[in-house]
Amino acid sequence: MREKVTLACTECKQRNYNTTKNKKQHPDRMEVRKYCRFCKKHTVHKETK
Repeated sequence: MREKVTLACTECKQRNYNTTKNKKQHPDRMEVRKYCRFCKKHTVHKETK
C-alpha cells in the first residue's frame, strides 16, 4: 500500500512537496534533489513525518 510522505528542504527546512511511496519496497527515508522555491535553487529534500 502506498503511504503519503512530505519532503522538506535540508537547507531552509521548508516542507515543499507531498508525494507517495511504497513502504514495503522502500522502508528507509526518501532523499531527492528537487527545486526549492524559498532557496531559489535545487537542493536535497528529505522525507519528514
